[in-house]
Amino acid sequence: MSRTSLRVALVSDTHNLVRPELLGFVQGSDAIIHAGDICAPEVLDQLGRIAPLSAVRGNNDRGAWADALPVQTVVEIGGVSIVVVHELPDLRGDPAAQGCAVVVSGHSHKPAQETRDGVLYVNPGSAGPRRFKLPISAAMLTIGNGGALHVEHTFLID
Repeated sequence: MSRTSLRVALVSDTHNLVRPELLGFVQGSDAIIHAGDICAPEVLDQLGRIAPLSAVRGNNDRGAWADALPVQTVVEIGGVSIVVVHELPDLRGDPAAQGCAVVVSGHSHKPAQETRDGVLYVNPGSAGPRRFKLPISAAMLTIGNGGALHVEHTFLID
Protein backbone atom coordinates (compact mmCIF):
# COMPACT_ATOMS: atom_id res chain seq x y z
CA MET A 1 0.00 0.00 0.00
CA SER A 2 1.55 3.33 -0.96
CA ARG A 3 0.66 6.51 0.86
CA THR A 4 0.74 9.91 -0.67
CA SER A 5 1.46 11.74 2.57
CA LEU A 6 2.85 11.34 6.07
CA ARG A 7 1.24 12.84 9.16
CA VAL A 8 3.58 14.12 11.89
CA ALA A 9 1.96 15.23 15.15
CA LEU A 10 3.72 18.25 16.68
CA VAL A 11 3.36 18.58 20.44
CA SER A 12 4.96 20.79 23.08
CA ASP A 13 4.66 21.87 26.68
CA THR A 14 2.62 18.98 28.04
CA HIS A 15 4.02 19.67 31.54
CA ASN A 16 3.18 16.12 32.70
CA LEU A 17 -0.43 16.32 31.51
CA VAL A 18 -1.43 13.93 28.74
CA ARG A 19 -4.99 14.87 27.92
CA PRO A 20 -7.30 12.29 26.30
CA GLU A 21 -7.85 14.89 23.56
CA LEU A 22 -4.11 14.85 22.82
CA LEU A 23 -4.04 11.07 22.64
CA GLY A 24 -6.94 11.18 20.20
CA PHE A 25 -5.21 13.84 18.13
CA VAL A 26 -1.94 11.92 17.72
CA GLN A 27 -3.69 8.60 16.98
CA GLY A 28 -2.99 7.48 13.42
CA SER A 29 0.00 9.79 12.97
CA ASP A 30 3.11 8.37 11.33
CA ALA A 31 5.43 10.09 13.82
CA ILE A 32 5.25 12.38 16.85
CA ILE A 33 7.61 15.23 17.68
CA HIS A 34 7.61 16.65 21.21
CA ALA A 35 9.33 20.04 21.50
CA GLY A 36 10.04 19.89 25.23
CA ASP A 37 8.68 20.71 28.67
CA ILE A 38 7.59 17.12 29.01
CA CYS A 39 8.21 17.04 32.79
CA ALA A 40 7.88 13.26 33.28
CA PRO A 41 9.15 10.26 31.31
CA GLU A 42 5.69 8.65 31.40
CA VAL A 43 4.52 11.28 28.90
CA LEU A 44 7.09 9.98 26.41
CA ASP A 45 6.12 6.38 27.19
CA GLN A 46 2.46 7.09 26.37
CA LEU A 47 3.17 8.96 23.16
CA GLY A 48 5.84 6.48 22.06
CA ARG A 49 3.29 3.65 22.16
CA ILE A 50 1.26 5.43 19.47
CA ALA A 51 3.94 6.29 16.88
CA PRO A 52 7.72 6.73 16.56
CA LEU A 53 8.64 9.62 18.85
CA SER A 54 11.37 12.27 18.78
CA ALA A 55 11.72 14.67 21.71
CA VAL A 56 13.98 17.40 23.04
CA ARG A 57 14.61 18.65 26.56
CA GLY A 58 12.78 21.77 27.68
CA ASN A 59 13.70 24.22 30.43
CA ASN A 60 11.38 22.40 32.88
CA ASP A 61 12.68 18.89 32.11
CA ARG A 62 14.94 17.69 34.91
CA GLY A 63 16.45 14.44 36.09
CA ALA A 64 18.38 11.57 34.54
CA TRP A 65 15.64 10.81 32.01
CA ALA A 66 15.68 14.45 30.82
CA ASP A 67 19.49 14.62 30.74
CA ALA A 68 19.34 11.85 28.13
CA LEU A 69 17.31 14.09 25.80
CA PRO A 70 19.10 16.48 23.44
CA VAL A 71 18.49 20.23 23.58
CA GLN A 72 18.28 20.16 19.77
CA THR A 73 17.87 17.35 17.30
CA VAL A 74 17.29 16.88 13.58
CA VAL A 75 14.92 14.18 12.41
CA GLU A 76 14.26 13.14 8.84
CA ILE A 77 10.74 12.06 7.99
CA GLY A 78 9.65 11.34 4.44
CA GLY A 79 12.81 12.93 3.09
CA VAL A 80 12.18 16.18 5.00
CA SER A 81 14.70 17.37 7.61
CA ILE A 82 13.08 18.79 10.73
CA VAL A 83 15.00 20.63 13.46
CA VAL A 84 13.47 20.36 16.94
CA VAL A 85 14.38 22.69 19.81
CA HIS A 86 12.38 23.87 22.82
CA GLU A 87 13.36 27.56 22.77
CA LEU A 88 14.26 29.31 19.52
CA PRO A 89 17.18 31.20 21.14
CA ASP A 90 18.77 27.74 21.69
CA LEU A 91 18.64 26.99 17.94
CA ARG A 92 22.17 26.23 16.74
CA GLY A 93 23.21 26.48 13.13
CA ASP A 94 21.40 27.83 10.10
CA PRO A 95 18.47 25.55 9.21
CA ALA A 96 18.23 26.91 5.64
CA ALA A 97 21.95 26.42 4.99
CA GLN A 98 21.74 22.91 6.47
CA GLY A 99 18.92 21.93 4.13
CA CYS A 100 16.28 21.73 6.87
CA ALA A 101 12.71 22.46 5.79
CA VAL A 102 11.04 22.80 9.20
CA VAL A 103 11.92 24.07 12.67
CA VAL A 104 9.64 22.93 15.50
CA SER A 105 9.83 24.75 18.83
CA GLY A 106 7.74 25.28 21.94
CA HIS A 107 8.19 27.23 25.17
CA SER A 108 5.92 30.23 24.47
CA HIS A 109 2.70 28.16 24.68
CA LYS A 110 1.51 30.23 21.70
CA PRO A 111 0.60 28.40 18.48
CA ALA A 112 2.50 29.99 15.61
CA GLN A 113 3.61 29.35 12.05
CA GLU A 114 5.79 31.44 9.75
CA THR A 115 8.29 30.97 6.94
CA ARG A 116 11.77 32.51 7.21
CA ASP A 117 14.43 32.06 4.52
CA GLY A 118 12.37 29.26 3.00
CA VAL A 119 12.18 27.36 6.32
CA LEU A 120 8.81 26.69 7.97
CA TYR A 121 8.88 27.56 11.70
CA VAL A 122 6.11 25.94 13.73
CA ASN A 123 5.19 26.23 17.39
CA PRO A 124 2.33 23.82 18.12
CA GLY A 125 1.43 25.71 21.29
CA SER A 126 0.85 23.98 24.61
CA ALA A 127 -0.97 20.67 24.94
CA GLY A 128 -0.64 20.73 28.75
CA PRO A 129 -2.09 22.87 31.53
CA ARG A 130 -3.64 26.15 30.45
CA ARG A 131 -1.35 29.15 30.87
CA PHE A 132 -2.97 32.56 31.08
CA LYS A 133 -5.65 32.69 28.38
CA LEU A 134 -3.63 30.82 25.76
CA PRO A 135 -5.28 27.93 23.90
CA ILE A 136 -4.59 24.25 24.50
CA SER A 137 -3.26 23.13 21.13
CA ALA A 138 -1.11 20.88 18.98
CA ALA A 139 -0.36 20.83 15.26
CA MET A 140 -0.28 18.30 12.45
CA LEU A 141 2.44 18.53 9.84
CA THR A 142 1.52 16.76 6.63
CA ILE A 143 4.39 15.86 4.31
CA GLY A 144 3.14 15.24 0.80
CA ASN A 145 4.76 13.95 -2.36
CA GLY A 146 7.95 15.77 -3.22
CA GLY A 147 8.18 17.19 0.30
CA ALA A 148 5.15 19.48 0.08
CA LEU A 149 4.38 20.73 3.60
CA HIS A 150 1.10 21.67 5.24
CA VAL A 151 0.57 22.56 8.91
CA GLU A 152 -2.74 22.71 10.70
CA HIS A 153 -3.08 23.79 14.34
CA THR A 154 -5.84 22.16 16.36
CA PHE A 155 -7.35 23.46 19.58
CA LEU A 156 -7.68 20.37 21.77
CA ILE A 157 -10.19 21.89 24.20
CA ASP A 158 -12.21 25.09 24.33
